[in-house]
Amino acid sequence: QAHVAQSGGGTVQPGGSLTLSCVVSGVPSGLNCYGWFRQVPGKEREGIAIIYGIWDSRWYADSVAGRFAISRDDAKNTVSLQMHSLQADDTAMYYCAADPGDGYCDTGRPFDYWGQGIQVTVSS
Repeated sequence: QAHVAQSGGGTVQPGGSLTLSCVVSGVPSGLNCYGWFRQVPGKEREGIAIIYGIWDSRWYADSVAGRFAISRDDAKNTVSLQMHSLQADDTAMYYCAADPGDGYCDTGRPFDYWGQGIQVTVSS
């Protein structure tokens, strides 16, 4: 049975950095696409980063482009999100997602696997 484990959240001061990690285990096949999403209470979930395909194609939301970086380790079914220059607006519950389906991937894909969420708080 698949299990998705997230780690790395916490509280950081404005301007600081954090790295989130996500490990997907117990899946029957390789994972083509990973995504990171975040949600603030009362607002819709926001897709912020995607990585997919054999060439590691990447996409970022405008809100995080230039500050966040997504990467993956296929041998370990792991995806990471390096977050820099964090701002108060980055405070949210962060979720990773993974999907084995081939081809193009974006935040609208019905991902098969989801993490439980991890809190990131940016506060002085």
